[in-house]
Amino acid sequence: MSSTQTLMDFATAISQNQIRVVDITQTLSEDTPVLVLPPEFGQCAPFSREEISRYDERGVAWYWSNFTVGEHTGTHFDAPVHWVSGAELEDNTVDKIPAQKLIAPAVVIDCSAEAAADADFLLKVEHIEAWEAQHGTIPAGCWVLFRTDWSKRDVDAYTNRREDGAHTPGPSTEAVRFLIEERRILGFGVETIGTDAGQAHLLEPPYPAHTLLHAAGLYGLQCLQNLDQLPPTGSVVVAPPLKIRDGSGSPLRVLALVAA
Repeated sequence: MSSTQTLMDFATAISQNQIRVVDITQTLSEDTPVLVLPPEFGQCAPFSREEISRYDERGVAWYWSNFTVGEHTGTHFDAPVHWVSGAELEDNTVDKIPAQKLIAPAVVIDCSAEAAADADFLLKVEHIEAWEAQHGTIPAGCWVLFRTDWSKRDVDAYTNRREDGAHTPGPSTEAVRFLIEERRILGFGVETIGTDAGQAHLLEPPYPAHTLLHAAGLYGLQCLQNLDQLPPTGSVVVAPPLKIRDGSGSPLRVLALVAA
């Protein structure tokens, strides 16, 4: 079979619902929660918009708006340049990432029960190995999506901020190293605001998902949803960020393709 025929068969399979398209993106709006840093640091801009016209004297036949948003607001992509550990790498900004890396297979590690029981739950190597014993070795070059069902929470429970900061699940340092060095993944995706746990500043190194993934030239996806609609293996993620010159990240619409 030719490559052209393979591509046409793929398009037909989508149009005939033989391949299911799952939107794993949270809706971006003025209600979208954002990461809050200590006041001495700069802050990520929430989503806001200003209507330009809506079929009125400002523009009789068209509706459109200007909007403002941070690179890391809502469902978004982290490029290596986002963290100091990836600052000197080649192709480290969203506009320079090779396009073929924006479509890749994915596996889903379900830790929703553990996260429900413990807001500070950390994904550890033992959890990954238990998953692999059931589903097979994580293939190189794939996204690892960390299912916690965190996206089903209301805004306050989602950010889960206390006096000592946010309390949300994430990966341990050892798990991140294992995924990078032993499994050679493409990136790590989560349902929370950041790829790291809310208390990851207490880990060594601090914020290991950001520090280690981006040092290795790898990527992050945050604020995903509907991971409960994906199988443990066998999905393909399409995740192209906006092509912002020298961008450290970008809001985006992430799609997962699943055999029906």
